[in-house]
Amino acid sequence: MEMATCSFHSSSFTLPNPNSNPRTNLSSPLPLSKQLFGFSLPSSSTAKTTTLKLRTRNPKPFSTHPPIKCSVSEATEAATAERRRKLMRRSDIRNIAIVAHVDHGKTTLVDAMLRQSKVFRDNQFVQERIMDSNDIERERGITILSKNTSITYKDSKINIIDTPGHSDFGGEVERILNMVEGILLVVDSVEGPMPQTRFVLKKALEFGHAVVVVVNKIDRPSARPDFVINSTFELFIELNATDEQCDFQAIYASGIKGKAGLSADNLADDLGPLFESIMRCIPGPAIDKDGSLQMLATNIEYDEHKGRIAIGRLHAGILKKGMDVKVCTSEDSCRFARVSELFVYEKFSRVPAESVEAGDICAVCGINDIQIGETIADKTNGTPLPAIKVEEPTVKMAFSINTSPFVGREGKYVTSRNLRDRLSRELERNLAMKVEDGETADTFIVSGRGTLHITILIENMRREGYEFMVGPPKVINKRVNDKLLEPYEIATVEVPEEHMGAVVELLGKRRGQMFDMQGVGSEGTTFLKYKIPTRGLLGLRNAILTASRGTAILNTIFDSYGPWAGDMSTRDLGSLVAFEGGTSTSYAISSSQERGQLFIGPGVEVYKGQIVGIHQRPGDLSLNVCKKKAATNIRSNKDVTVILDTPLDYSLDDCIEYIQEDELVEVTPSSIRMCKNPKFSKKSNR
Repeated sequence: MEMATCSFHSSSFTLPNPNSNPRTNLSSPLPLSKQLFGFSLPSSSTAKTTTLKLRTRNPKPFSTHPPIKCSVSEATEAATAERRRKLMRRSDIRNIAIVAHVDHGKTTLVDAMLRQSKVFRDNQFVQERIMDSNDIERERGITILSKNTSITYKDSKINIIDTPGHSDFGGEVERILNMVEGILLVVDSVEGPMPQTRFVLKKALEFGHAVVVVVNKIDRPSARPDFVINSTFELFIELNATDEQCDFQAIYASGIKGKAGLSADNLADDLGPLFESIMRCIPGPAIDKDGSLQMLATNIEYDEHKGRIAIGRLHAGILKKGMDVKVCTSEDSCRFARVSELFVYEKFSRVPAESVEAGDICAVCGINDIQIGETIADKTNGTPLPAIKVEEPTVKMAFSINTSPFVGREGKYVTSRNLRDRLSRELERNLAMKVEDGETADTFIVSGRGTLHITILIENMRREGYEFMVGPPKVINKRVNDKLLEPYEIATVEVPEEHMGAVVELLGKRRGQMFDMQGVGSEGTTFLKYKIPTRGLLGLRNAILTASRGTAILNTIFDSYGPWAGDMSTRDLGSLVAFEGGTSTSYAISSSQERGQLFIGPGVEVYKGQIVGIHQRPGDLSLNVCKKKAATNIRSNKDVTVILDTPLDYSLDDCIEYIQEDELVEVTPSSIRMCKNPKFSKKSNR
């Protein structure tokens, strides 16, 4: 589709009249295809430029803007007219999810929305990114679990769900879209739509949700809002969005400053334009108030006193505290239960409620065996809602009990039974993960959406006191019509121009195929897009950081299954392996560090078979890091000063990226070690 120079007729983005049919409206000078997104598009024969230029006439403060018109809510309603005859819209509630690529500012924007809706007292101390309440989330600076909150705007309640931005946690986003009627699609004002933006938008459009596009971080020096709006509109077209969905409302915002506006150069002093767009462009929930009770359990939390808490949106009927209900998985599989407590979300906390009407999001206690995807229905006439479907995992890792000589020293839970129970509990709320039995009774194969998805589970388990071993990540292949297929991902790399050559060479070695390259802003960086086998991404993050001296940014998202790309080498260097146990000494390390880079310093306990460093050549090398200097009766004039290199400090993510087929990572609450897999050494000795 060719796009031409366009202009918005006012800073309020006046959109086509939703009550008239654009295809038959004779007063409209152009057909619908020429009026998408409120643009005036000339025909393809006269369109020569692809630049999207935004102009505003006489920008006014937000308070004097005419009402925002949106065709999305009415058009969506008209699209399913027959079903809507039975249903009614609640005008006092809006259910929205905030979705975006990682680091595009979702959680910071939610912070500003909470502050400006007076959720907190004026003198109350509020930490940054308050929705990221998990310790790991705060340490890594990413959102891992979706969280609910609500605000009040002009006597209406807006339920807000903050979602993860990393592609590995896409299953969390897919679940949440069942609870909402619209999304705020947050896009960075420099980067524009990224891989995860495409993924979450595709899912939202499949659900038929209304979309409000928020161009965030508009105050960045190299912001390019024209390009971002242009790219986002093209993305809607690529994803086969309907005409009404393409007619989206665009808001320009700075989440950290708490400002928003209808044009990039005319921001209001608050987020008023954003709240107004939510109320006008996102429809209220369509409910069957007098129908039989139906609520889909979309998320589950656990409380030590209340037990399992099911969270979801009430689709029909009224749910009351103490009510007898039926819990259904399918038409034939139902059981009875009683609701002991009922909560709704108000501001930043759960508030007890006696009853909840259809359309609101609530939390239900008292059903101790409820699972995600089950329906809480009326005791007599209840029927189940469609189950939640998420995409299949693409990466698997083997979990096994710790078999090192240091087993049991640091962990609280070390047996295979402990491991099995913990993994079973994880499956209850993590729908995108799968667990299968391995080759032996004490081995389990854990499959997830990516390495990070499984690494977060490992990190949570070690903090809970578990001690175990994990093998290297492997991709999950498929065989179709006797052809071996492997998963491919879209990798986007943002790298300074001086390091581009090294990064391109690295991705080429891993069977990556470049299909796009462009300059980004005025910062001298280049934006590369590759289609690359998932195998090639294992261990790639560290390698790219090394090649670019820590300046490259890598993002990936699953694309599709494709033909097997052939063999590839992901690590050129071998490992330094201790062939004797004991305590490391300065004397031994001073000679060992000439063979490569070490992971340990002096005074560290090691065992036979532990990986203590990276060899400077291909192939493994066994050495003794516990060797002591021989004591003699000859006095030396002066002790020789030993200068030791600083050991490499590898995190859990780094260790999992580093290990290969014959190596394992030993995970304990206080230590992370790597070792050679004894099973492979036995095979090689035969």
